[in-house]
Amino acid sequence: MVLEKGVLIVFEGIDGSGKSTQAEILLRRLQEKGVEVVYFREPTKGKWGRKIKKKALHPGSLTPEEELDLFLKDRRENVEKNLKPALKKKRVVILDRYYYSTIAYQGAKGIEEKRIARMNEEFVVEPDLVFIFDIDPQKGLERIENRKRKYRLFEREDYLVKVREIFQSFKGEKFVHIDALKSKEEISKEIEEKALALIS
Repeated sequence: MVLEKGVLIVFEGIDGSGKSTQAEILLRRLQEKGVEVVYFREPTKGKWGRKIKKKALHPGSLTPEEELDLFLKDRRENVEKNLKPALKKKRVVILDRYYYSTIAYQGAKGIEEKRIARMNEEFVVEPDLVFIFDIDPQKGLERIENRKRKYRLFEREDYLVKVREIFQSFKGEKFVHIDALKSKEEISKEIEEKALALIS
């Protein structure tokens, strides 16, 4: 399937909402249909992304402003090295987390949401479609209880309640809010339909 232009599809939501699982399902489904598709995630595996992951294991290791600065550096690199080149080649780009996560997570720590949005909008590529997975933070935390690595900087229920509220506030044509408690099959079907409608 040859596209007229590149398409950017973003998956967002708190940890444990199932967004990464669904991003990977969509990747496979599109590959099966012969769509040229690539998959990236943030934080990336680059220098800044690795630093974020390392610091996230220890609460209090970064101020909210320092966190924001690292995410911006990591994203700038991702946009230039990965997103723009793939979109230029008319690929479908599936991205697990983007700047809406920064608005939600760092916004919940007290940084003004509009300011975070402005700082990102100076350099990001705007997505065509954004799936936001909604789940009660307690349920989300239960789902990730057995993960080997605990990113304690972000995985606290009281904090995630605020993060969720910010995610819920994103409105507009490109945003699709997903009830993360629906069955995996129901969710993947809804996502595939929306993605194919956009691509074709």
